[in-house]
Amino acid sequence: MVGTEAATTPAIRVAVGSAEHDRANGVLEAAREAATDVHIVETGPTGAAALAPVVLATADDRTAVHANVSPDRARELVETLEAGDVPTDDAHAVAESDEGISMPKTGPLAAGQRHVLARCGWAAPAALDESLAERARDEPEDLFEAVAGAGLLGRGRGDGHTDESIAEGWETARRSDGETVVVVNGNESDPAVGGDRLLLESRPAEVLDGALAVAAAVEATDVVVYLNEDDDLAAQRVREAVENVDAGGTEIDVVAGPDRYIAGEMTMALEAMEGADRLEARLRPPGPSEVGLYGRPTVVHTPRTLAQVRAFAAAPDEFETSAADPGSRLLTVTGDGVTGPTTVELATDTALAEAVADGEEYKMACVGGRFGGITRSLDVPASAPALAGARLGTEGGIELFDGATCALEFAGARAKFAREANCGRCVPCREGSKQLVELLRDVYDGNFQPSELRELSRVVAESSTCEFGQAAPRPVTTAMDAFEREIAAHAEGRCPSGVCTETN
Repeated sequence: MVGTEAATTPAIRVAVGSAEHDRANGVLEAAREAATDVHIVETGPTGAAALAPVVLATADDRTAVHANVSPDRARELVETLEAGDVPTDDAHAVAESDEGISMPKTGPLAAGQRHVLARCGWAAPAALDESLAERARDEPEDLFEAVAGAGLLGRGRGDGHTDESIAEGWETARRSDGETVVVVNGNESDPAVGGDRLLLESRPAEVLDGALAVAAAVEATDVVVYLNEDDDLAAQRVREAVENVDAGGTEIDVVAGPDRYIAGEMTMALEAMEGADRLEARLRPPGPSEVGLYGRPTVVHTPRTLAQVRAFAAAPDEFETSAADPGSRLLTVTGDGVTGPTTVELATDTALAEAVADGEEYKMACVGGRFGGITRSLDVPASAPALAGARLGTEGGIELFDGATCALEFAGARAKFAREANCGRCVPCREGSKQLVELLRDVYDGNFQPSELRELSRVVAESSTCEFGQAAPRPVTTAMDAFEREIAAHAEGRCPSGVCTETN
């Protein structure tokens, strides 16, 4: 056992994350000052930014969850618990459980399921009761064969095997020459995709434990955790976790890359870690599993993938291994009508609509992060095959937009981002993104050419070197699928949403 997740009760847990960080720290300090006998635990964030700062007061298998807590309110909660009562007055929710973890049955924290997210907001970030890595070091083949048999897929655009079998990448790395390294790619700058940041701030010990277990399975000598240079809290928590986990002789290094969208792409992440001044996507094959960081076989996984591996190893019977995408996916809900970003966990056979709170109405949604797909309906399962079939992205973001959003303006903004943020290495992405913007601008001049837009999008998607270019046209094509009449209206000098002033 490394550290401990359990707290002596009665206990006050204060969730401290990058959202409302200073306020949450003030609440934590106030709780500590007021406490005499009550145990105070600093946890990571819960995933529901709108509730921050969150305080959980627990005694006798009963937990009162308090949202948007002030320092004065924190003192009152401590005093009530010190007096022997669970402070339920004005609580956001009250939960009861004799299984150790109590979370609400209603509200943002009750959406979907909480398996991978179970200890977010509950346990100290660096604490770990059970080590998967220790088991994997004893029986590395067991983990490899189990993951291969289950068909677990990688999660997130920065993974080495996004939506593909991760065991195939492990096998390739094991067969390749050189000392294998495991990279934890936690550099995600897309504000609409918060799953990796949540895990790094809240459960870095589990992420590291998963990485060390993978290292054992692929016979890697070291693990490198790659973060965004602006994610200070995640970096602090990861370094604290490094001090607590039992690495079993595996070296662990923590590095940071630039806060740029392209820096999260798998091969450009490797370029950043090697100190390249200019980030450019690497040609493949060979992929990183064969030739990766400094030429070594490199297994690249996001924190979401590693958390999934760990959850599977802990409870394999809960995974439907006959499914095309076993397990769960983390989805961050943002946008119009959403009080604050909320990251929820959905089983892969659950519709995306389950991630959206009742009453959150929207005209359209962008599913899959920066280059996600536009849709009118979220009645789509969260699995990778279902999302791909619906032409949506799998990056883990759901952005909601109300009637004041123009589909053409939105698609144009995403195309401009692709034009300005691409690495410039391959012609289809570099030049194709420029032409996409020009064709969309032509619509305002009365020239809407859907067939040309679709053909250009197809060429860019099919011939670009990396996932950036392959995904970049998706907002444009899916916006035309769902809102072609609205886009065509602009060519007639009219914006149905009343947003665009630049019409002919």
